[in-house]
Amino acid sequence: MERIKLSFPAHTPPLSVIAALHISSSPVTTDSSSAAATVPTFIFSDGRKLSGTSVLLRYVARSAPSLPDFYGHDAFESSQVSCLIDEWVDYACVFSSGSEFENACSRVDNYLQSATFLVGHSLSIADVAVWSALSGSGPRWESLRKSKKYQNLVRWFNSISLEYAEPLSKVAAYTVKKGSGKPVAASKSKDQQTDANDKGKPEVDLPGAVMGKVKLRFAPEPSGYLHIGHAKAALLNKYFAERYQGEVIVRFDDTNPAKESNEFVDNLVKDIGTLGIKYERVTYTSDYFPELMDMAEKLMREGKAYVDDTPREQMQKERMDGIDSKCRNHSVEENLKLWKEMIEGSERGLQCCVRGKLDMQDPNKAMRDPVYYRCNPMSHHRIGNKYKIYPTYDFACPFVDSIEGITHALRSSEYHDRNAQYYKRKLLWFVQQGLVGGWDDPRFPTVQGIVRRGLKIEALIQFILEQLWTINKKIIDPVCPRHTAVIEERRVLLTLTDGPDEPFVRLIPKHKKFEGAGEKATTFTKRIWIEGADASAISVGEEVTLMDWGNAIVKEITKDEEGRVTALSGVLNLQGSVKTTKLKLTWLPEIDELVKLTLTDFDYLITKKKLEEDDEVATFVNPYTKKETLALGDSNMRSLKCGDVIQLERKGYYRCDVPFVKPSKPIVLFSIPDGRQHQPLSAAK
Repeated sequence: MERIKLSFPAHTPPLSVIAALHISSSPVTTDSSSAAATVPTFIFSDGRKLSGTSVLLRYVARSAPSLPDFYGHDAFESSQVSCLIDEWVDYACVFSSGSEFENACSRVDNYLQSATFLVGHSLSIADVAVWSALSGSGPRWESLRKSKKYQNLVRWFNSISLEYAEPLSKVAAYTVKKGSGKPVAASKSKDQQTDANDKGKPEVDLPGAVMGKVKLRFAPEPSGYLHIGHAKAALLNKYFAERYQGEVIVRFDDTNPAKESNEFVDNLVKDIGTLGIKYERVTYTSDYFPELMDMAEKLMREGKAYVDDTPREQMQKERMDGIDSKCRNHSVEENLKLWKEMIEGSERGLQCCVRGKLDMQDPNKAMRDPVYYRCNPMSHHRIGNKYKIYPTYDFACPFVDSIEGITHALRSSEYHDRNAQYYKRKLLWFVQQGLVGGWDDPRFPTVQGIVRRGLKIEALIQFILEQLWTINKKIIDPVCPRHTAVIEERRVLLTLTDGPDEPFVRLIPKHKKFEGAGEKATTFTKRIWIEGADASAISVGEEVTLMDWGNAIVKEITKDEEGRVTALSGVLNLQGSVKTTKLKLTWLPEIDELVKLTLTDFDYLITKKKLEEDDEVATFVNPYTKKETLALGDSNMRSLKCGDVIQLERKGYYRCDVPFVKPSKPIVLFSIPDGRQHQPLSAAK
């Protein structure tokens, strides 16, 4: 039987997947070595791969015949029950957020007041996901488990732990029982499971697909850069090509010279490469223009197409009303005469188009004599002025698919329907109006824009089935280095009267739970900078925690005439307990080595959630889409490179867009969304 290997980083084992594998007795070996995948991945014996914790969890559930209610009875089930399970599986990641942990516990506890399981009347992967999240949180959950605070949640957790004691006991090997409770991989995790008793198969099937013979195409129009919708389509082609050991062709649908350029072609190829998509070759619809013209003429000779000079607005009305065009019954000779005028791009030809003679009463109005060819005298970016006529996508695409041997054409709103072109028109407007810096602007939903904003490509790949920025956070949080920044405006000096007379340096981890992030040099001084907002929240005599140092007691607060805090003084109390303080403060030493930062936040380019086709973009332009805040950062940030992702303590995740060059020039950091709602920049103070 086929064997499957689960590969994952040693510092972030996918506990829910491991638990589900043991509960379902699935025959999978594990690999958490240094050469393992950067995200949890199933590697099949034939080289196929499947990635992402939630994706793997659903796959295990669907492949477990002994547990029919684990997720669904088959891979295509999309019932209400499956949707509820999906919601809980996605919600489980909230338990990994320190500030939201108890809120999550409270929500699940309330839900379980009248329920034995999270969904239905038997164990599902919803239960496995939440149970694993709690189990992996270590001492924090264990202390709550011993209390009487969340009795329903504890009852549920203990019941599952008891009923599935043997398989779940093996999950314990991947968690730390003391300290932070951060999951870690077991040292003896390979080759411990039995042979497969059910051959692994793709989550979604292509009808009629034959292994090794699937041929797909990704066919963007070169009228803009690759946006997220196109990326999803491209990645789906990649997914199915890998599943069926097939191939992908990149074909540029270059049939509209008015909007296309070589710049767009080059950058689309670049973006496709960024997504990690391996394609067999690049082709162009324009490669087949002679054959397409021959086909159009053949259809006219056979009475299956005609040339129509009806004005566009009247043609649209007739199509909606199901009225035949006055040109529909032209003779073959008349059609060919007008066809020649179109080829020459004459004044008469410019008034005409070629339409297919289908059915003007078809319920699907798009099938009511669709346009096959239009006259357009503009120069083409590849072939210059050779042609004056160009085929429509609806005519060219199926014809070229046949020539190139495409076995499966994936169709959705993210492919080459009207939505894709509509979005590119809207994006182009922003570029032309100078409201953005270009197609790679961090506010743009293009691949280059979101990568520049800080999104990891592996997160975009998981976006096919999972949420975008939330997944990005899950990928970067376990590994990205932590640094400290203090907003420059209204920052306040805290003088520690018993602080060190001479500054000293101590090496501390950049990430307390991931040694691979390295160490940073932290300088400890008598005078330190803290945020103005933090200073305003402190009372005289209050004990606060200085992160990565210890506690201090504030003795004096100095304010200006307007009541704003301008200085603080206090004493260290390093023996004090961090558990007793309300305020945990980030701080920076008063030294010359601090670096200047520009923290950049972005907002949506438009104020409306979704623009309709007839909406005027200018009406919904958001005037506040970019905010730059000056700050100071720790000296270790001098080593940041463009593209590095970090977390600024108590501020969020950032991507370095402009690294350190010289002390007078700020490091530019772009804020990375984490999937949570944010306050609009227009309302920010």
